[in-house]
Amino acid sequence: MENNRAQWSSKIGFILAAAGSAVGLGNIWKFPGRAYEGGGGTFLVIYLAVVILLGIPLMMTELSIGRASQANIVGAFSKLGHKKCEWIGWIGVVGAFVITCYYSHVGGWVLRYVFGYLTDAPAIFADSTGYFYNMLGYHGDGTTSLPWVAMGFAAAFMAINAIVIIRGVESGVEKFNKVGMPALFLLLLILLVRAVTLPGSREGLRYMVTMDWGRVSFQTVLSALGQAFYSLSIGMAILITYGSYLSKKENIVKSTVIICLMDTLVAFLAGFIIVPAVFATVGRDQVGKGGGFAFVSLAKVFEQMPGSRVFGVLFYLLLLFAALTSCVSLIEGIVAFLTERFGWQRKGATIGVCVVMFLIGCLYTCTQAALPLKGIWVDAVGGVTYPAFCDFMEFFTDRLMIPLCALGCCIFAGWIWKPESVIAEITCEGVGFGWAGVYRVLIRYVAPLAILTILVMSFGAGVTLS
Repeated sequence: MENNRAQWSSKIGFILAAAGSAVGLGNIWKFPGRAYEGGGGTFLVIYLAVVILLGIPLMMTELSIGRASQANIVGAFSKLGHKKCEWIGWIGVVGAFVITCYYSHVGGWVLRYVFGYLTDAPAIFADSTGYFYNMLGYHGDGTTSLPWVAMGFAAAFMAINAIVIIRGVESGVEKFNKVGMPALFLLLLILLVRAVTLPGSREGLRYMVTMDWGRVSFQTVLSALGQAFYSLSIGMAILITYGSYLSKKENIVKSTVIICLMDTLVAFLAGFIIVPAVFATVGRDQVGKGGGFAFVSLAKVFEQMPGSRVFGVLFYLLLLFAALTSCVSLIEGIVAFLTERFGWQRKGATIGVCVVMFLIGCLYTCTQAALPLKGIWVDAVGGVTYPAFCDFMEFFTDRLMIPLCALGCCIFAGWIWKPESVIAEITCEGVGFGWAGVYRVLIRYVAPLAILTILVMSFGAGVTLS
């Protein structure tokens, strides 16, 4: 191990940081909607099975590649003796870069809503749709303007991330997650108690634990597969980077299981908060997923809750912690690559990439409503299409770059570096790995097939998996 390479100062620090990278906005505003559409309890069982069969093996693989190489995501493949496989790492870096461009702006919207519920909750309740689109530059009279407020809060959000990253792995990333992750779980528990004690929430709780296998279809399984896959930070410049900061004494199998369970627990808790709360206030047909639901529809839920402003603030603080922990990990992976590959100083690299990502991300916010800029996309159903640039950015990462990087890692670990090398890395300090034989099958056959399914369905059936 290189003497000057950063390391986690403690096991709990690594676990909280890795869990923070996995726990993001998708756990809280996408998962409840998917769980509702997938039949409640039935979806939860399918999702848990996908995490066990796909998420855990893939996460172990990426952490093992990182620890064995002690390098960033691009350098990891050449350090393990296969320079021609560096393309996998480059895809991960580019994907993480583009994700951070728009993720930082969505984080800025969340920060805006924290202040909005603190200072202007009546305006949000009076016209939640108008409030949201006005923030994005679309006004009630049909006119548009540049969304300066949204971009200003995005700049503040990115500045917070930069401060954490500049402080380094142990003093910045690790310490931030040691505070951020417990705070996130505390907010989840407070909101859970409030949700399940609302009059009428019992029906939503019952729905979330009811097994209705008659509602299961291929799309249900695919939805669970996509949600689990993207939720765990697989196929980005995160897990290999975080794995490279691990000591050989760390039990990768045990840590991976804990991280995946923590991520899954956050998603499940979010489902048990939002679905019962929506059932109890505005009706079951209002359960949705995505930004529109999180910023517009949930305002109607909070409005009907006693202590509406307080619980609105708490919910968006929850989203803010989730967004920050994920964004920090994305930027860390990119900065680690730049400092090691090109010899840049951490501070300069962090400030530089954060400024560039923020500026590119402004196109994401502006093309929500204010600017008509288009991207280009191709699929088997629609042929050549020209989606709004904000949608194009998400298509590019979620449907192409992330699955390709994850598929490359599977091919590398399963057929080039070989499962025996991964197993040797996992067991190097006498750590037991009783299901090594199962792992070989999962990483060589099951995981690649699942990822190929995501790719084919993304381009061949117009399915939104992210």
